[in-house]
Amino acid sequence: MRILLLAPQPFFQARGTPIAVRAVLEFLSARGHVVDALTYHEGSDVEIPNCRIHRIPRVPGVHDVRPGFSLKKIICDIAMFGTCARMMLRTRYDLVHAVEESAFIATVMKSLTGVPYVYDMDSSLAEQMLDSFPRLDLVAPLLRRFEAVAVRRSAGVLTVCAALEDVAHAHAPGTTIGRVEDTTLLAPSTSANGAGHLPAETAGAPVAMYVGNLEHYQGIDLLLEGFRHTLDQMGEARLVIVGGRADDISRYGERATDLGIRQAVHFLGPKPVSALADLLREADVLVSPRLKGLNTPMKIYSYLDSGTAVLATRLRTHTQVLDDRTAYLVDPEPLALGTGLALLLKDDSLREGLAARAKDHAQREFTPEAARRKLESFYARIEARSGAVTPV
Repeated sequence: MRILLLAPQPFFQARGTPIAVRAVLEFLSARGHVVDALTYHEGSDVEIPNCRIHRIPRVPGVHDVRPGFSLKKIICDIAMFGTCARMMLRTRYDLVHAVEESAFIATVMKSLTGVPYVYDMDSSLAEQMLDSFPRLDLVAPLLRRFEAVAVRRSAGVLTVCAALEDVAHAHAPGTTIGRVEDTTLLAPSTSANGAGHLPAETAGAPVAMYVGNLEHYQGIDLLLEGFRHTLDQMGEARLVIVGGRADDISRYGERATDLGIRQAVHFLGPKPVSALADLLREADVLVSPRLKGLNTPMKIYSYLDSGTAVLATRLRTHTQVLDDRTAYLVDPEPLALGTGLALLLKDDSLREGLAARAKDHAQREFTPEAARRKLESFYARIEARSGAVTPV
């Protein structure tokens, strides 16, 4: 098939959705499909056989497009709509693979051209907008209706977690729905190479680590406030935060100072994916304090595979993948998080048991091979319903 993949984000960047998009492109390429990928003007080009990367025109004044709903994204999506229309007028595609909000573009294009689309639902756009802008609550039914239309008119919906699968089923019980979780980013043969990434000040101290962007929904305020309680119970503990933009690091550094814990908190900034395995293994506990969202953070799958114990908030964003056998789950409030972290840092046996069971779970369910198997099953069902012929 000739497929147009719509990726409404900077591509490629080494973060959640772009990593997942690259995996889908590699899968479609390996399957023999010819793919045109349309994405934003920002990002690095990647070489994938049978795949060409197309970009929207550079939008004056729009740069550093961040994850989540924003005015910048709206402007880029308008530009993507125009570019998509021109591409579909020039080329006859068999299928559109539409990631996130580009499903709305694909819905309009289907009305104009008849080309079917797959809705790659990495998040509930209605819930994401309501989380970002609570004042939109008045139009919440309308937002959910738009999302429902995108689901119902699709040839199938590809979700990344059970919660989104439930959303899609609620919108359209008869639609073909597949679930392909994100995967560990740690290669099977990866072993510690002895490289040290932690500051010298952490030597010999019990270390809790967070890895990821520093957007509000990730719960960094909760983490810092909770860690203050950890220090009350375990003064030698240290918190290492990996990732984030310079302005976010500065803001949270000031917050740590206000809380009186700055001397025990270390911000390392962004690190390459190649350093991830060593980073995760240098920690004693890996923390995911996320507060919002339905989808499971991509970091969780590498956390599970790392051999290091995980502490996370007891919310569905986590519990659809984690349970009390594979992670230490705490209520999303500072005292519970801080106390749980102190307990886990003190208990070697508890950490070892959680880490061993977590790694076994990750190796069975959340490897790239497992994702390809699930993608293959989903696309086979899409082709069976459409009558399309699978490439040889």
